Amino acid sequence: MTERLAADPAGISRGAFLLGSGRLVAFGTETVYGLGADATDADAVAAIFAAKRRPRHNPLIVHVPDAEAAFRETEASPLARRLAEAFWPGPLTLVLPRRRDGRACALAAAGLPTLAVRVPAGVAALALLREPGRPIAAPSANPSGRISPSTAAHVLAGLDGRIAAVLDCGACAIGLESTVLELADDGARLLRPGGVTREAIERVTGPLLPPRQAGSAVNAPGQLASHYAPVLPLRLDAETCAADEALLAFGPVRAAPRLVWNLSPDGDLCEAAARLFAGLRHLDEEGGRLGLSGIAAMPIPGHGVGLAIRDRLGRAAAPRPAAVFAA
Repeated sequence: MTERLAADPAGISRGAFLLGSGRLVAFGTETVYGLGADATDADAVAAIFAAKRRPRHNPLIVHVPDAEAAFRETEASPLARRLAEAFWPGPLTLVLPRRRDGRACALAAAGLPTLAVRVPAGVAALALLREPGRPIAAPSANPSGRISPSTAAHVLAGLDGRIAAVLDCGACAIGLESTVLELADDGARLLRPGGVTREAIERVTGPLLPPRQAGSAVNAPGQLASHYAPVLPLRLDAETCAADEALLAFGPVRAAPRLVWNLSPDGDLCEAAARLFAGLRHLDEEGGRLGLSGIAAMPIPGHGVGLAIRDRLGRAAAPRPAAVFAA
């Protein structure tokens, strides 16, 4: 049975004790709920992969309470420090070369010479990270490939009984995973859009490097083609909604579908991002109960955080391995 801990001093101390004992603890951040384990303990990190049924070639994000803790694990360039000053604590993950004297185990980095690091926002999350005194590996707290959790109830729906505890930090304010940015000698490359927009990043970095070619090896979290997937098939950029489809709406809705979740009636992209994963879960569960055949998603603009929403919807609609839906 998974413990549900309040985000108060007693709950945070209990969660930190469990992490220090090699157990798995989910906790809320400003993005989504993460599934935490002591990043210095290879057995604890292996338990993350087992609980999520996550492929071991898919690296994890290591969460720390401040920038200096991140740069004790990675080689910090001047650009990395400028980005940290601009966006940490916050929804930005930096992929940097691992330090030889870093404490995070090789499994957390999937054996790569780089490590993904982040300082999340949120009082409870930062308090939980400070207490164990070691880096915490924490991918999203959901079965691998499925819809990411933005509440403690979402975590328990997917992982109850597989993890020691979840620290209930309430609903996540942003509701989408962090932006993942790879830093290289010749600049910075956006690997996954997220809570920090491309426009904001380029004000610090200048123009970003071109994307990696399709089919490149996974070198950072969030790179799998199929991810964030509901059980019902998802149809993108839908101008109409069939009678046997649920509708994931954005802005005004002209028709009256049997089942609808409007990400933002007013067309607010930040509101849409915060409601995306909850909406996909609702339509998937209720649509399945009603016998609907799929979900039609209305078009989302590709600027600002809309780029991240479109990325998640694209991965949710991609052909998915059968293992994503295995018991």
